[in-house]
Amino acid sequence: FPGMDRISPLDDMIGVGDMVLLDPLSEDSLISNLKERFGHQEIYTYIGSVAISINPYTLLPIYTPEKVEEYRNCNFYELKPHIYAIADEAYRSLRDRDKDQCILITGESGAGKTEEASKLVMSYVAAVCGQRQEVSQVKEQLLQSNPVLEAFGNAKTVRNDNSSRFGKYMDIEFDFKGQPLGGVISNYLLEKSRVVRHVQGERNFHIFYQLLAGGPAKLLNRLKLERNCDRYSYLSAVSENANGIDDAAEFETVQNAMQIIGFTNSEVTSVLETVAVVLKLGNIQLVAESKANGMDACSMAHTAVLGEICELVGLDETILENALCCRTMEMKREKMTMSLNVAQAYYARDALAKNLYNRLFNWLVNRINESIKVKSNERKKVMGVLDIYGFEIFEDNSFEQFIINYCNEKLQQVFIELTLKEEQEEYVREGLEWTPVKYFDNTIICDLIENSKKGILAMLDEECLRPGQVTDSTFLQKLNQVCKNHKHFESQVIQNAKHISDATLPRHCFRLQHYAGKVTYNIDGFVDKNNDLLYRDLSQAMWKANHKLLKSLFPEGDPKKLSLKRPPTAGSQFKTSVVILMKNLHTKNPNYIRCIKPNDKKAPSLFMEPLVRTQVRYLGLMENIRVRRAGYAFRQAYEPCLDRYKMLCKQTWPHWKGKARDGVQMLLTTLGIPKEEYAYGWTKIFIRNPKMLFDLEDKRRRRVYELATVIQKTYRGWKCRTHYLLMRKSQILISAWFKRHAQQKKYQQTKQATITMQAYVRGWKLRIACRELTYSCHLHTCMHTHVYCTYGCTSRQAWKRVHAHTHKLPLTSWVCVCVQVRKEYRKYFRSNASKRIYSFVYKRLLHKYFMDLKNNLPSMSPMDRKWPSVPYMFLAPTHQELKRIFHLWKCKKYREQITAQRKAMFEEKLYASELFKDKKALYPISVPQLFQGEYLTMQKSTKYQKLSSTIEEKIIVADTVLKINRTNGKSSPRICLLTKSYFVLADVKSAQIKTAINLHDISSVSVSHYSDGLFALHLNERSSVGTKGDYLLISDHLIEVITKLHRTATETTKQKMNLHILDEFKVKFKRDEVLIKFVEAVAKNGNGAVCKKKSSHMMEVMVQ
Repeated sequence: FPGMDRISPLDDMIGVGDMVLLDPLSEDSLISNLKERFGHQEIYTYIGSVAISINPYTLLPIYTPEKVEEYRNCNFYELKPHIYAIADEAYRSLRDRDKDQCILITGESGAGKTEEASKLVMSYVAAVCGQRQEVSQVKEQLLQSNPVLEAFGNAKTVRNDNSSRFGKYMDIEFDFKGQPLGGVISNYLLEKSRVVRHVQGERNFHIFYQLLAGGPAKLLNRLKLERNCDRYSYLSAVSENANGIDDAAEFETVQNAMQIIGFTNSEVTSVLETVAVVLKLGNIQLVAESKANGMDACSMAHTAVLGEICELVGLDETILENALCCRTMEMKREKMTMSLNVAQAYYARDALAKNLYNRLFNWLVNRINESIKVKSNERKKVMGVLDIYGFEIFEDNSFEQFIINYCNEKLQQVFIELTLKEEQEEYVREGLEWTPVKYFDNTIICDLIENSKKGILAMLDEECLRPGQVTDSTFLQKLNQVCKNHKHFESQVIQNAKHISDATLPRHCFRLQHYAGKVTYNIDGFVDKNNDLLYRDLSQAMWKANHKLLKSLFPEGDPKKLSLKRPPTAGSQFKTSVVILMKNLHTKNPNYIRCIKPNDKKAPSLFMEPLVRTQVRYLGLMENIRVRRAGYAFRQAYEPCLDRYKMLCKQTWPHWKGKARDGVQMLLTTLGIPKEEYAYGWTKIFIRNPKMLFDLEDKRRRRVYELATVIQKTYRGWKCRTHYLLMRKSQILISAWFKRHAQQKKYQQTKQATITMQAYVRGWKLRIACRELTYSCHLHTCMHTHVYCTYGCTSRQAWKRVHAHTHKLPLTSWVCVCVQVRKEYRKYFRSNASKRIYSFVYKRLLHKYFMDLKNNLPSMSPMDRKWPSVPYMFLAPTHQELKRIFHLWKCKKYREQITAQRKAMFEEKLYASELFKDKKALYPISVPQLFQGEYLTMQKSTKYQKLSSTIEEKIIVADTVLKINRTNGKSSPRICLLTKSYFVLADVKSAQIKTAINLHDISSVSVSHYSDGLFALHLNERSSVGTKGDYLLISDHLIEVITKLHRTATETTKQKMNLHILDEFKVKFKRDEVLIKFVEAVAKNGNGAVCKKKSSHMMEVMVQ
């Protein structure tokens, strides 16, 4: 029955699939529900339209192509909770409702944002898009950007083997059909400090280990690298290999991805050389020295590493050594060079390594954007995917964790605002009353961090720019003064002032009360990391390198572009980026995926309730559920609601003929449900209490069981009746066949008896006739014998007499006597001898005729009409008939050898002859010319490929024509394309479509009887092209173009197009009629037609 085959999360679900329906609602029941579903590998759960994803730490068989097809174009609540449902809902909203979308993936580090959520969303969108070659290339480039950015921006941490150490926001751009055109990637705050130091047990960025493990020996020799990670101080020897990561295989994947994106071989080599330079910078060792003036200085302990670096980048060793060991300062147009001590030189070295790697990463992002950016200027739809670092709480939290947690505070703020906004807008849109719900607003925390005057970031920038001695301690003192009364800020000084003893808060730290909990930040390094200074000497040294990529990374090193302006701090840059990101997110429809980490051990099937409880609290899941349930816990469109529950009411089962809303009203009224438990919207039914929904489900389950019983009973009755009717039909058929067999057998016996009696009678009659015939034959033989004997004797006597007197007779008398004897004797020859002789001679002539004809057959060409002459006149009719048959047989054999392509060409030629033979002087010239159709290299030219991609139908004709200007008669070239539905004119230079004429709009075509190539397209008055009027065109392949246009239009419109061959005809230009008159003259341009505008109502065409 309709509606009974629908799938719902309420059918056979484990726990509650949508926790808005959780009853009773508490934090314990929420965690218990998540644990129960996680134990059965149900890692996805809904809170309304928000998806909760728990990292399984293992590969589950729920991401197959079959699953993609299952969730494709499916209602959001029809299937079990899945990340594909979120991606499909976002994609269909973008494609069908023209709403820009964004998918926000949040959660703490190790919750599966990158591995599980971000990649799966992109792969699903790529799978459901089109499969054209250009679309597939764009999708492949978008997907392959992930391995490259992960190699250079991800690293192993104590919580995650593939932790994103940067924020990524990708805008995927689509055309109006939902096909991907390209994208733009934005990156936020790469953790560049990881390049020079990281926590014990963690690793540096993946690319370093991948290069050393997977790079060919020839490449490593060229880069002057060794495979042993212990040889490089920037790499951690303890965690050289991450669990489950094959660095060698990943390096090959990265190289393939860069090729697919469009990196050239030289660009890949330059990138790897830059990575090698970063590694080798960490191996530069410095030793302390003392100058004559007592100032501390330093120098290189070993110059071998320095020489290898300079050889890789094409730089003089002295320049780089001076830049690392000295610093040039400019003060009032005076330059002063000062030596650096060992600590300062190491700081400069590490600063160069961090800046070099950070700029390389930014260059990679920009280079990928160049490959995947949209080339056209057409209007685009956008889907944003945000994969940014999660909330981090470590034992030692520094500037990076502060910035990361600030970003997560902003995302939480957006989440709460947009969730409530969406809820309120839906109630208003559906015409329901709505009372605003109070919720925790973390604006106070965001303001504490980003306020332009008293915010922590503003005070940090102010401290960095302040003259005098600036340290992290002075920054903390300033925070204690400004934020001492803020309830979300704590430090040891403030706690002591309040007489509160807190041993967990060291003196050099401060604590913020985030939405996710309290986080203690160590201020050591805040000022330096915010300053993010790189000495100008190092920038200038890098710019002097003979390395194209390295030189482009340090444009400020160019002496011509020298600027004394202080660069913006790291905090202010990140704050600006976050503000832009928030504005971008507010312009799009949000879709949320909240990721949860089930345990700290990265073990599958292990669910640690305390850890999950903490994440549930700071993600605000309980608050989100309460917001959803403050109004109505469940809502559903009227049509699917009626389809699901209509069997509960006799009036609506099995078919409701009225409106769906009226059907739902009838259903709920019949069931006697109190009106305060639900409300009617314009398009949806809203259910306030989950208990009502579960009651409906219980009733439906019982009713389905009853209906199943009825169906079984009906089916069994139908099956028995069908079996009985089949047996009855078989019995009747068997009886009929048996009766037929019996009658046939009886008929055969009767027939045999009759034939036997006939045989006996006929034999008796034949024997009587035989005896009578034998008697008459004997009598006749006796008579003849008597006659022969008598006449034989007489003849012998006559011969003897003649022989006796032969010497006495002349010759003539002898001949006469012989003739007389022969005539007298002829009557005794057999009467049928002449017939036998005639038959023999006739057959002999026929045999000779056919053998000669076999040896002298003409060629098998249908054009060869030769045939041997007739040897005997009595065979003349037969000879002509054989000639005709042989010619037909040759034609048949020739037709069997013709390919389908040549047959189609001949059909077009035949079609052209019906249109133009004996009517157009140009036709005889076109007969030996092949109809090629495509005279432009559409697939070889990039310009034409772009034009071809805009036309979905097969191109029948692609040629260049001349379009006659309606005003002055001058001509301009155009690209002419003919498809099944349109006649397209495009610009030759830009390959942009100028005019697309629907074949239904072409009423007729006019040409002259001369050998010119001019033709007129007469359009209907209500043509969709506009009011410009008819078109005059000149083609070098007029016969072919008109033939294919006439044939295609006839097949498409089911009406025969009119073709006028006249020397004078009228065309409509806008609302005026213009006479086109052909005049014979000597053309200057060969056979081409020349148009001249004689007046506003007449145009002459000079033809040859």
